[in-house]
Amino acid sequence: MNRKQIQSNLMLVLVALIWGTAFVFQAMGGDSMSAYAFNALRSLAAGIALLPLIAFNNAKQKKSGRAAEAYPKDRRTLIVGGIVVGAALAVASALQQLGIGFTTVGKAGFITAMYIVFVPVFGIFQRRRLPVTVWISVALGVVGLYFLSMNGSFTLQKGDALILCCAFGYTAHILLIDHFSPKVDGIKMSCIQFFVCAALSAVFMLIDGSVPTWQAIGEAIIPILYTGVMSSGVGYTLQIIAQKNTEPAVASLLMSLESVFAALAGWVLLNQKFSGREMLGCAIMFAAIVLAQLPDLIAAARKKKGKAA
Repeated sequence: MNRKQIQSNLMLVLVALIWGTAFVFQAMGGDSMSAYAFNALRSLAAGIALLPLIAFNNAKQKKSGRAAEAYPKDRRTLIVGGIVVGAALAVASALQQLGIGFTTVGKAGFITAMYIVFVPVFGIFQRRRLPVTVWISVALGVVGLYFLSMNGSFTLQKGDALILCCAFGYTAHILLIDHFSPKVDGIKMSCIQFFVCAALSAVFMLIDGSVPTWQAIGEAIIPILYTGVMSSGVGYTLQIIAQKNTEPAVASLLMSLESVFAALAGWVLLNQKFSGREMLGCAIMFAAIVLAQLPDLIAAARKKKGKAA
């Protein structure tokens, strides 16, 4: 492993730390305003945070003599992609923010991370064959969810049920990004998705009648800026930079550490502790998350070995 790879891997661990601790700030923000209001403001901050990066990239491309648009100049695809992906993000983030109000940030982090298991499963609809390890991951995920979130009557707790639906929402979000991102500028589409998410969240906020006061916004300004600028703007940018020198499978494995950081942050900052049963559920779910990425890790190792030969 060379120096650049080590730096990139450490950068991805930092991304996982930023995303994991964001669950704590989401919980703090939810104490001051509704889920829809908080998501509207954090998404607006995220969209604004990406504007300087887009301007920088455009100026860099112009200076190098390349076209300002490095992808096919299909503005319609960019806009449609941003709107569709933004709508999926609005639904997923709303479910997540609502769920965090009824559960701990640690449990929310682990259950949300199950999208890593769900994404390959949904590949069935694209007629992709699933490795045995993925099916084992699904089974482990169900077992882990039972220990983490279900009581003796097999009833899923309200907050955990919302977070589980959120994980399915993020699965759809990832698959939509996978469809549109090769055709457009990813950073521009991400910026559009945040503004769309902000607009839809604002509509839900108005329908819900939960418009925040200036005092509430002031009380939640740090959570808003952290989840908007740091988690979305900085986290997304660091991910793009780091993945240039890291295998995708390794990158996803490192970023899945966000669930561990979420649990640690909830324990240290909010004094939210796990029972022995819940810790067992976390361990099983994390094993499922890692196992789901095993086929990609093996494929990446074989590819690297083939190049070395």
